[in-house]
This record gives sequence, C-alpha cells and structure tokens, in this order.
Amino acid sequence: MSNGTVQHKIADQVSTVTFHHPQSNSLPGALLRELAATIEAAGNDPGSRVIVLQSEGEKAFCAGASFDELVAINDMETGKVFFSGFAAVINAMRKAPKFVIARVQGKAVGGGVGLASAADYAIAHESASVKLSELAVGIGPFVVGPAVERKIGTAAFGSLSINATEWQSAKWAADRGLYAEVHTSIEGVNEAVTNLANKLANSNPEAMLELKRVLWQGTDHWDQLLLDRAMISGRLVLSDFTRAAIAKFKGT
Repeated sequence: MSNGTVQHKIADQVSTVTFHHPQSNSLPGALLRELAATIEAAGNDPGSRVIVLQSEGEKAFCAGASFDELVAINDMETGKVFFSGFAAVINAMRKAPKFVIARVQGKAVGGGVGLASAADYAIAHESASVKLSELAVGIGPFVVGPAVERKIGTAAFGSLSINATEWQSAKWAADRGLYAEVHTSIEGVNEAVTNLANKLANSNPEAMLELKRVLWQGTDHWDQLLLDRAMISGRLVLSDFTRAAIAKFKGT
C-alpha cells in the first residue's frame, strides 16, 4: 500500500481506472508508469467504450508528483525520467481512442491539474481547488503546461503558473473550462460521472473516436514536446536556487 496502487475494472462497457497513494494521491514514477500503461490498455480494450479516471478517497484528487523522489534527483537523466512520468500519462490520455472522464473529488496540485486538463471531460466537487506550485520550488509546470494551456488558455495558465502559492477555487477552474461540471456533494459528482459514462457507453464508438481526433487536433507533436519540457525541469531541479528552495520547503 505504501507504494500506491492502480486498479482497472470494466463494467457495462465503462473502463474505470483508479489510482491511490497514501500521500494525498501523489504519484511516484513507478505509479505514473503503471497508470499510463493502464490507461493505454483501457483505451485498447474492445470491451469498453469510455474511460473514467479517478482516485481513491474524498480528499485530494492528486497532489502531483512524489516530493520524496523530487528531492532525490542528482543528475540530468534521473531528472528527465522523473519529470517524464506525467508526460507518459498525459499522452496516454490524449491518444486513447476513447473519451476520458476525470472524477475530481478534491484538491489538484501540479501534475494533478495536468491530469484533469488532459481529460476530455472533468466533473468536480466544489472542494476541487487547483494550484500549480512548481515555481514555488524553483522549477515550473513545463510538462503539464501544454495540457493545462490547451484547456484554460494562455492567460489563465500564466496566472496559475506565476501565482504559484495560491489556490484557485473549483468555480475559478470551471469558469475557465478546466471543469465541465462542479457539484456540491460527492453523491452529485458520482451520479454525474455515472450518467455521462453510461451515455457514452451507448454512443457510436466511431463517432466518438472521430470527435476526439478533432478535439485533439494539432497535438501530434506532444510525444516529443513533453519530453523536451521534462528536460527543462530536469535541468532546473539541479540548480542551486532550486535545491535551496526545496530545502526551505522541507524546513531543513
């Protein structure tokens, strides 16, 4: 359990992918790779027509990448591998030949915002505030940036990236298109996710595939782009400034 889990089940032509980590559903590298592979498998499974991505619990949706792994980076290659984890998940969501619905039940930080942004439709609880905290520790939201910017626009992405220590509300995120729906209860979130997933499971899969291709048009270069962005973060995390910022953040 300490390493986290990824679970995949199919029922009534709906693939549900659930991730969990005891540290606020943060995602260490191994879990990110497993999550990317699971989403890819769900996309290719002929027994389902739609994917629901969710995390366990009713608190944080996703606290982003593992901070323990971040502080252990000591060379460029390790940094590239670390930061490319979310690139793999975002690209798996982008390339899945089925719509991905994100169930966002609580706060999303950094890479968690990237996951919500990479979903085709995000349904959130009113507690699902967002923050891109990377600049606060001397790096930036470079890997998740293309997904977030595509969803909410350059101006909002810039504001969220620059004001890196402040939370923005679920309403703020919905007003800018990150969330398609915001509900006042977990029951409401669950009902909305189930209703939409069932509707899509009974829709024309060919039409949904063509629509997804249209919606993601112009992103074919993301396989390389997100790796290039991972290299930027991998370089910055080795800087004296970032190491000092991380040490201050940890209180050491």
